Amino acid sequence: MPFNLNAYIGVHADALKLRSQRTELLAKNLANADTPGYKAQDMDFNAALSSVQKTGTVAPSAVKYRVPLAPALDGNTVDVQMEQAAFADNAVRYQATLSFLSARFRNLMTAITGQ
Repeated sequence: MPFNLNAYIGVHADALKLRSQRTELLAKNLANADTPGYKAQDMDFNAALSSVQKTGTVAPSAVKYRVPLAPALDGNTVDVQMEQAAFADNAVRYQATLSFLSARFRNLMTAITGQ
């Protein structure tokens, strides 16, 4: 009976990739907090995951510009506290996904080795 690794790990591999991409977006926002005219971006994670599951790629509509609560006079839309909170939340979710995948692979290795 053939074993389908993609079915075994499910959506979690895609989720891990998307969490990584979101981390990059949030880090870019934080790095440009003092750049005049910089527009903060974020990813609609659910829309991105749905897009990846259907088409294999992230739909451009999943990455959006943030609507600032109070934009700076220089046009920058980065709210450092909001970005830091989103970054921390995403990091926790990334670690949770990684832990889940690690457990799945440990279970698989146990089944293969019989220990």
